[in-house]
Amino acid sequence: MVRLNVDQMSRYVSPVNPTTYPTLSIGLFLMAWFFVYEVTGTKYTRAWKKEVLLALIASFFLGYGGLFLLLWVGIYV
Repeated sequence: MVRLNVDQMSRYVSPVNPTTYPTLSIGLFLMAWFFVYEVTGTKYTRAWKKEVLLALIASFFLGYGGLFLLLWVGIYV
């Protein structure tokens, strides 16, 4: 039987930089808000300006966070 010593194990390091979490979470929150807004609204309560603004802000935060996430894990774009 093989016994493992904790001191000999290598520590797990996440491939995601924790400083990108706020940017990604803001983008995911806004994307979820946009989806809920689209699903629950009727054609009489929707405003296209609000839809476009919400979609643009969500895509900015997701794109910005995704870019730095890719750079952090070694995928240079």
